[in-house]
Amino acid sequence: MVISQLTAGWANMETSGRIATTPDALDFTVDNVEKALHQLYYDPNIENKNLAQKWLMQAQVSPQAWQFSWALLSPDKVPEIQYFGASALHTKISRYWSDIPSDQYETLKTQLFSQIACFSSGSKMVLTRLCVALASLALNTMPEAWPGAVPEMVRVFQEEGGGVDGRARCLALLELLTVLPEEFQTSRLPQYRKGQVRGALGREWGSVCPLLQQLLRRGDSPGAVKARVLRCLSSWVLLDVPLSESEGLVEDCFTALPDPELFDTAVEAIVNAISQPDSQRYVNTLLKLVPQVLSLQDQLREAVQSGDMETSHGICRIAVALGENHSRALLEQVEHWQGFLALVNMIMFCTGIPGHYPVNETTSSLTLTFWYTLQDDIMSFDSERQAVYLQVYRPVYFQLVDVLLHKAQFPSDQEYATWSSDEKEQFRIYRVDISDTLMYVYEMLGAELLSNLYEKLGRILTNTEPASSWQHTEALLYGFQSIAETIDVNYSDVIPGLIGLIPRININNVQLADTVMFTIGALAEWLADHPVMLSSVLPLVLQALGNPDLSVSSVSTLKKICRECKYDLPPYASNIVAVSQEVLIKQIHKTSQCMWLMQALGFLLSALPVEEILRNLHSLITPYIQQLEKLADETPNPSNKLAIIHILGLLSNLFTTLDISKQEDESGESTAPPIKTAPPPPGPNPVVVVLQQVFALIQTVLSKWLNDSQVVEAVCAIFEKSVKTLLHDFAPMVSQLSEMLGQMYSTIPQASALDLTRQMVHIFASETEHFPPIKALFELVTSVTLSIFQQGPRDHPDIVDSFMQLQAQALKRKPDLFLSESLDVKAVFHCGKCLTLCTQTYTTNCTELLPHCSDVPPLARVVQEDGKLLLQAVIEAIGGGSSRGLMDQFAEVLFSLNKHCFSLLTMWLKEVLQSPGFPSTRVTSEQKDTFTQQILRERVNKRRVKDIVKEFTLVCRGLHGTEYAADY
Repeated sequence: MVISQLTAGWANMETSGRIATTPDALDFTVDNVEKALHQLYYDPNIENKNLAQKWLMQAQVSPQAWQFSWALLSPDKVPEIQYFGASALHTKISRYWSDIPSDQYETLKTQLFSQIACFSSGSKMVLTRLCVALASLALNTMPEAWPGAVPEMVRVFQEEGGGVDGRARCLALLELLTVLPEEFQTSRLPQYRKGQVRGALGREWGSVCPLLQQLLRRGDSPGAVKARVLRCLSSWVLLDVPLSESEGLVEDCFTALPDPELFDTAVEAIVNAISQPDSQRYVNTLLKLVPQVLSLQDQLREAVQSGDMETSHGICRIAVALGENHSRALLEQVEHWQGFLALVNMIMFCTGIPGHYPVNETTSSLTLTFWYTLQDDIMSFDSERQAVYLQVYRPVYFQLVDVLLHKAQFPSDQEYATWSSDEKEQFRIYRVDISDTLMYVYEMLGAELLSNLYEKLGRILTNTEPASSWQHTEALLYGFQSIAETIDVNYSDVIPGLIGLIPRININNVQLADTVMFTIGALAEWLADHPVMLSSVLPLVLQALGNPDLSVSSVSTLKKICRECKYDLPPYASNIVAVSQEVLIKQIHKTSQCMWLMQALGFLLSALPVEEILRNLHSLITPYIQQLEKLADETPNPSNKLAIIHILGLLSNLFTTLDISKQEDESGESTAPPIKTAPPPPGPNPVVVVLQQVFALIQTVLSKWLNDSQVVEAVCAIFEKSVKTLLHDFAPMVSQLSEMLGQMYSTIPQASALDLTRQMVHIFASETEHFPPIKALFELVTSVTLSIFQQGPRDHPDIVDSFMQLQAQALKRKPDLFLSESLDVKAVFHCGKCLTLCTQTYTTNCTELLPHCSDVPPLARVVQEDGKLLLQAVIEAIGGGSSRGLMDQFAEVLFSLNKHCFSLLTMWLKEVLQSPGFPSTRVTSEQKDTFTQQILRERVNKRRVKDIVKEFTLVCRGLHGTEYAADY
């Protein structure tokens, strides 16, 4: 009877017109839904499955869902069909609550209670969905329409009857109470309602807590009930239930930990309860929990000894949760310092848990953040209290360093060979985490930490101890590297000793060799201040350069040395170049490392006299030029394309760092030979000399590969990186490069040519002697691009964006470029406005263009004639035609129009906004008038204009005052 009343009520509601129906709605019958579900689950054809899923999603939100949902819950249906019915009910309640008449609330609630009772002994997945549906109803009706929701739930399920046994009713009630807070976390309630409902739920804890305690403490409670109680507690504490109010239950969770069946859920409940941000207020409760956690140490040790990783992991989570979330609160309880120190030592045990991560243990990584937190809290106290804490905890942190370096050690070669690539990668990341922790610990322990590491390494390498494994040596070096990479160790008195020890290391292992390389690289800045030590380590780096297994570490280290110590490297330059040439010719390294190596050589050559630079460049790149000449004669194919791109990339990376202009700039800070203080020699830059020599060859390569964007991009990269590095020293090539770029772009337009043109405009457009070729190039690429736009620019989004960036650069650097009679300024304006208004680049163009209305007549004419169209497009975008994320850009255009074209904007706004229904049917004439007045009033405060635009776009989209607006 209840079902018929409910479905009839909704049938009347749908036919009364409150919810619009579609012609397809008649298809959403019980039979069709069942057929679609059968197709979804059992049809082998993936397209049929997808069609069925799409149709079912429409059915779920249709008005007919109120009818078929209840029918699908019939006991004679299979669980998959019943589940869909329950899910559809939840969807309707959670997403379309406003469509439900208030006089139907009670009927809907009663029927859901009835269905939950029916399914309490049935399918678990259907029961859960029904509970979620009732939870959603409760959240939408509490506290006004359904005060005391939780007590009523408890009362309904505690009543006898319905042929449902007490255990099933109890489990159903616990499931309902568990999903209620979870549904709140994911609900779509408006922001103002969220606060009301959270408060109402908080008050309901008084009904939930005694019930959970009673069930957990009863000796005859089945394990399934206790497990559900623990899950329920986990769910409720996420609502910031005061720790003082859940204290008893949390303590009960500790008694559940010895039970293997309850262990995981008990751990989750304890961790969730003590991790809530508000729980630090309840210091007395936290102090009671410390002994409880410490009492788990025997269980932890037994688990570790027996290899029970799950148990040790769970107990560690509890200890870390208490320590990490409440270290400051517990530190402040000075009279309880011994208890907290015991907790810290327990976490230390977890950090040093035996085994190699991640193969033999996965627990130690959980503790690393705790050590950050504890150190931060100690260092945040005033100096007097800090001194007291440091006295206690500095020895702990020295112990931590030993533990971490032990954990960072590689396993034996035999064992490491059995690890999977995924395990090796996880171990690498774990070591990075350890490295970060050591770097942080240095802030507390300071220079004494480096001395400690140095003494241990010295004992190993000077054989005062029994021979240690390479792993031990590698870990100590890794500790040095971790600190030296980010901390300024220039004033450390142990680094000279360390540099002296490195050549004594017996490097017979790839991992050890890698770490030696990275350690040298981390000390590159120190070597720059102590160049006499370069002779100790540079031979090691050059030797490693020939080992493919050390590719990354050796090349990156050489690059760091060449960058930091370049003015001290001339005595070694010929050797470095020779070794580098040899490994490049032998193709020992992968492409990315070859590029790094070229960058290293660029740094190195930058510090040499020009004649030496040219001599080294000649020997270095001649083999590649010869190879490129040969490739240029061949018929294009995929193989020689890769070779061409590789050679062009090598040249690009070499020219990226080869910069002789900085010799003079840095001469005052360097202790290198007198050459540094000499002014740069007259004549062209060495890079320019080389580029001029290979220019014809590059043109030949381009002629064959002009339709390949990757080759064109590689060619442009050579010049773009050279221009960025050399700046005005690139001047001798401006004319011929401009001509080549124009020819390239005219033949086959590509974005990389536009990007290079933009760089040329940026640096040379303002120079009188270079203005003519730059102007000619700018006019040519603009004309070609405009012709592309007429044919359909949406096929070339990369060209559109690069072109807009070029125009913005021209407006910023040299507006005179737009004075040319051969440049169609109006076409530039229109193509951007009409086709790419939604891009940030074009709106940037507008804000660059408008200030020049007064000094560039062609721009002024365009704005006067067509500015209204721009405004119309902007207002249309604000009204809903573009993403809300772009509103700040459109506000910038309005602000710029207001600042530079006030009288025109006043007239245009009136004309544009008088059209009925524009820019949205949701906005009234009064609201449009208000918007106009607000915009025209703000000629100084750009932030205010952005706020006005955001407010107006929400009104236009019908979102003003909604939950979506709250996050905007």
